Amino acid sequence: MTAHEHNHDHEVAQTPDSARDHAHTHSAAGRTLLLALVLTLGFSVVELLAGWRSGSLALLADAGHMVTDGASLGISALAAWLAARPPSRRHTYGLGRAELLAALVNALSMLAVVFVIATEAWHRLQSPGQIDGATVSVVAVLGLVINLVVAWVLSRGERNLSVRAALLHVMGDALGSVAAIVAGAVIWFTGWTPIDPLLSILIGGLILASSVRLLREALHATLDGVPLTMDIEQVGRALAGVSGVREVHDLHVWPIAAERLAISAHVRLENLNAWPQVLKDLTAVAAKLGIGHVTFQPEDVPAIHPVQFVPGGWQKAQR
Repeated sequence: MTAHEHNHDHEVAQTPDSARDHAHTHSAAGRTLLLALVLTLGFSVVELLAGWRSGSLALLADAGHMVTDGASLGISALAAWLAARPPSRRHTYGLGRAELLAALVNALSMLAVVFVIATEAWHRLQSPGQIDGATVSVVAVLGLVINLVVAWVLSRGERNLSVRAALLHVMGDALGSVAAIVAGAVIWFTGWTPIDPLLSILIGGLILASSVRLLREALHATLDGVPLTMDIEQVGRALAGVSGVREVHDLHVWPIAAERLAISAHVRLENLNAWPQVLKDLTAVAAKLGIGHVTFQPEDVPAIHPVQFVPGGWQKAQR
């Protein structure tokens, strides 16, 4: 037979059980996020009122941050619900990428929060106001407890990019609560009000560093980038090392969801008749690398160069 007659793509489809497991995982993540959402938004109302009455920027910033936490958790919960939906004729990969978009939106929202906190802190340093240190400390302690509970709930669930983005919001808010506690105590005992905006700026800086890292990872994944923890050259060499393979080229690895990777490649064979076994071995290599959605296209054009990384692909070493 000719190469053209054998030139079919192969995909590893999900079994009904694996599809149900995938949907169940995302449904569980959605329930976890909804519980965290209720806790966060419920206390944010308390903190907003207390911050307004006490005049504390740290407390108001923390409350505002908790509101964005609630939005973040809501977005992540919606993304988890969408990711659990089965593939359709319009979305043949499903809607798992919604989790990547949720992480991107949450990272951008964190940058906006940091900007608002820094701007208001600068104004407060120029024009200090009266602050009720005792109220700030008491409410901030309660806020820290709520944040730690929410963080514990999230950490026990699925740790995909979307949940990590929500967790970043919550941990940043926990740091904000710590800042509010310290600021309240200092003002209560010493009356030195500049500590309030200064600590707000410090916490904003810590949140900024984490947000930039998350934004980079979310943007990279949204743009179909090879996972940052994966070396594409090592993937190519591993596939080229399978018995019966002469060369691997047109290799692509990309995320189709927060925790699901896909791979496609053209594979030049020593003997096209050996394709069924070679395909099984290639799929096993991909599975070891954490790649579950596989598409390989066989070719019977032999490669003639010794092993090396060249623009055209990865080639078998001569023995």
